[in-house]
Amino acid sequence: MIVENAHVVTVTGQEIAGGHVVVEGNRITAVGAGPAPERDGHDVVDARGGLLTPGFVNTHNHLYQWVTRGLAVDATLFEWLTTLYPVWAGIDEHAVHTGATGALAQLALTGCTTSTDHHYVFPREGGDVFAAEIRAAAEVGLRFHPCRGSMDLGRKDGGLPPDHVVEDRDAVLAASEAAIDRWHDASPGSMLQVALAPCSPFSVTGDLMRESAELARRRGVRLHTHLAETLDEEDFCRERFGCTPLDYVEGLGWTGDDVWFAHAVHLDDPAVKRIGATRTGVAHCPSSNARLGAGIARTRDLRDAGARVGLGVDGAASNEAGSLLEEVRHAVLFARAVGGPTALTVRDALELATLGGARVLGREAEIGSIEVGKLADLALWSLDGLGHADVADPVAALVLGAPPPLDLLLVNGRPVVEHDRVVTVDTDAVARECARVHRTLLEKAS
Repeated sequence: MIVENAHVVTVTGQEIAGGHVVVEGNRITAVGAGPAPERDGHDVVDARGGLLTPGFVNTHNHLYQWVTRGLAVDATLFEWLTTLYPVWAGIDEHAVHTGATGALAQLALTGCTTSTDHHYVFPREGGDVFAAEIRAAAEVGLRFHPCRGSMDLGRKDGGLPPDHVVEDRDAVLAASEAAIDRWHDASPGSMLQVALAPCSPFSVTGDLMRESAELARRRGVRLHTHLAETLDEEDFCRERFGCTPLDYVEGLGWTGDDVWFAHAVHLDDPAVKRIGATRTGVAHCPSSNARLGAGIARTRDLRDAGARVGLGVDGAASNEAGSLLEEVRHAVLFARAVGGPTALTVRDALELATLGGARVLGREAEIGSIEVGKLADLALWSLDGLGHADVADPVAALVLGAPPPLDLLLVNGRPVVEHDRVVTVDTDAVARECARVHRTLLEKAS
């Protein structure tokens, strides 16, 4: 395929007005100005009036939550969790597959080509829910980094989750290693890579955190967890462990370039510097943090300190939109709301969504920018309509304007979205089934 006559943003500092990108198989083989010199054997997409960007990388999500949206909409994090845990306890393979399909299709419509997921609820009678979301990602066609999550600290032991949704530590470790054995693909161009992801300091024991880190490093996979999302979490860690959330997890081996934290909102200056110095990653989730009133992450400070920062939509139960493009816009606006107009540029935000996310996942050599040799994960946005045609800067039109139509989304060189429509799954049928599963889960919980 050849995409030509587009405004090409490589995210490596180069922008080409009226440029072309050539895709051979699943790789980018040429990037340049003007029409492509060789056209034989290629489908040619005339992208006049369009903006071509790398596909977006979603660094934090809970896909199953797509079928539990619109609950506890005016609650704090801990109140929200207390309300939702009984509903989530009813999920099974079908619910997870349905929710993941809906959430991933929506992500595709908003420019996402690679998504993580942090799945940590494993009901005893739910079946193989981890396999269910992996199947959904393959059907939608997105590059996928599922994180085998876990909770082993229930209420009877001082944690937040109900005891019936936590697992035994030995069972978690065995299931985690089995997930790596079955699913993790470390080969070049991989469409599926697994990480290990104990849920949070208030739902996981220190032993499980430590042993999960040891297992991940022995097997060469990455580590992910929630951290410093709310002041409630700060209070919990100080009361239970006598230290901050970062102090606590750092003592368990949870910093480094193979680790990334979701949220990282409540960090003091020394914590920001330590995250940067250790090259630890951060999934910035501005919409979810705003929805739950958690605060605004110190994105500029973290980047300046050397941290790897990407964007995440978080679970749809705390971000009903599930739009990665919306996170790009909110990242800019929220950073400027607290740090002034120069805190984050529109191109900084685009980099967070693309190359920043790729760095968080350790995939920057393959995705996140438009360069020869990289995987063909590309998003073509239509900017010639009423909402965008007279915006002087095409990147500003994408980031600050209304969400534009998505003309084409390529993942691994294959179309997933064409003319603002997902072509891999029937989204109308998925929507109907999502609504049915939502009703079923509420009936179970009641």
